[in-house]
Amino acid sequence: MHVMLDISRLLSSAWRGYPSGIDRVEFAYARRCRALPEQHCSFVAMGLAGGFARFPRALALKLLDALQDSLAEGVHGGPAHRRARFYATIGHALLISGYGRASLLDQVRREPGCVLVVVSHRSVTNTAAIARLREAGAGFVPLIHDLIPLTHPEYTRPGSMQAHRGMLDNIARMADAVIVNSQATCASLEGWMTKTELHCPPTLVAPLGFDLPPVAADACLRPASPYFVMLGTIEPRKNHIFLLNLWRDLQASMGPATPRLVIIGRQGWESEAVHRTLERRDTFAGLVEARGRVSDQEVAWLLSGARALLFPSMVEGYGIPVVEALALGLPVIASDIPALREVGAGVPEHLHPQDGAGWRQAILDYMAPDSPRRDAQLTRMTGWRQPDWADHFRLTDALLERVAQRAGTNTSDRMELPRASPVAAARPGMP
Repeated sequence: MHVMLDISRLLSSAWRGYPSGIDRVEFAYARRCRALPEQHCSFVAMGLAGGFARFPRALALKLLDALQDSLAEGVHGGPAHRRARFYATIGHALLISGYGRASLLDQVRREPGCVLVVVSHRSVTNTAAIARLREAGAGFVPLIHDLIPLTHPEYTRPGSMQAHRGMLDNIARMADAVIVNSQATCASLEGWMTKTELHCPPTLVAPLGFDLPPVAADACLRPASPYFVMLGTIEPRKNHIFLLNLWRDLQASMGPATPRLVIIGRQGWESEAVHRTLERRDTFAGLVEARGRVSDQEVAWLLSGARALLFPSMVEGYGIPVVEALALGLPVIASDIPALREVGAGVPEHLHPQDGAGWRQAILDYMAPDSPRRDAQLTRMTGWRQPDWADHFRLTDALLERVAQRAGTNTSDRMELPRASPVAAARPGMP
C-alpha cells in the first residue's frame, strides 16, 4: 500500500497562520504520514493548473514543523508563521512550475496499491484531477466532515451548496470508500445519496482525535472567576450573537456579579455583527473578552479553569471543542443536535440552541461554587471515553489497506465495512 496524502489545504492554512477545523484534521493526517516510511506514504498537492503533483517530502516536513511551532506560538505574523508562509511559497512556486505532476502519474502506473487520500472538501471538487489518478490505477478515499452546505445552506458562503453537490457527485462516481467523522455525518451522507439517487460508497465512521497539549500552570493569566468559554471560529452557525444577547441580559440583572465570558476563535464568514458588538467595550463593561487566535497551550489553560464550555452551535458534523473540553475535564453546555449528543455520549447538558431561558438558568447554576448540576456532570464524565488519533488511524489504516488491494483491479464487488463503535462510551447507567 502507498498512501498519497493531499496537503493542499495545509499550504493555504500556512498563510492564515493558525490551522483550525478541517486544517487541524489534515495536519493530523500529515503527522501520521511523516511517521510512516517514505515508501508507504508521500505528500501530494493540487497545482494551480488543476492536477495533483508530488510534493517534496523534505519541504513538506519543514512546513509541518513550522505549522507545529505556529500552533504553540499562537501569534499571527510571528516567527513560526513567517517560516510556514516561506515554505508554502516555495511549494506553490514548484506547483506552478508543473513540478511533480508527470512523476506522480508514472508512480501510480508502475506501483500497484496507490491510494489518494483527501481530507479537505475543496480538493474533492476537482473532477479532472481525481479522474486522471483513477485512470492511472489509484484508489480514492475522501474524508467528509459534514453536509452543512446542503442541509443548512443559510449558514454557509454563497456557492458552497453547488460545490458540495459537485463534491458528492464525484464521490458517488469515483470514491472507493468514504471516511466520516461521526454517525451523524454518516446519516446525513447516506440520506443525501439516497434522496438524490447517487451511489453511496462504503462508509467508515472514524471519530477524530484530540490535539491540545497538557495544561501548564504558567501558560497565561486566567480571567476573574467564575468564567465560561466559547470556542470556535466566529461565524453565524456557531450562534455567538445568541450568547452575547444573553450576556447583555445577565449584566442588566446582575451587574458586576455577572460571570465572565471568554470567546476564543478567529473571525470567520459573516462575523461583522459579532465583531462590532465586541468592539463596543462599554457594552459589557469588561465582562466579555474576545481573545481571537491564541496558542493551543492558552486554549487548554483557559478551558481547564472555566466553569463550563458553552457551545450553542446550530449545526455540526462533529464538535471538536466539545471533545477538547471533556478531555480536559471541563463540563459542557451544548446544543441539542445529533453530532454533539454523539460526541458527548450522555455527559454534557444539551439545550435547544435558541432556548434563552434554559441557557440562562444553566449558566447561573454552573457558576455557583458548589453547583449540584455541575457536580452531576463531573460524575457522568468519569465514564466518558476520549477518542484519539491512534484509534482513528487503526480504523482508517485497515480501510486503506483494503482499498489498496483493490486499486486498479476494476472489480465491481462492493466492499463491506464494519461500523466504528460510538465516539465515547458512557459508564453503565449513564443516561
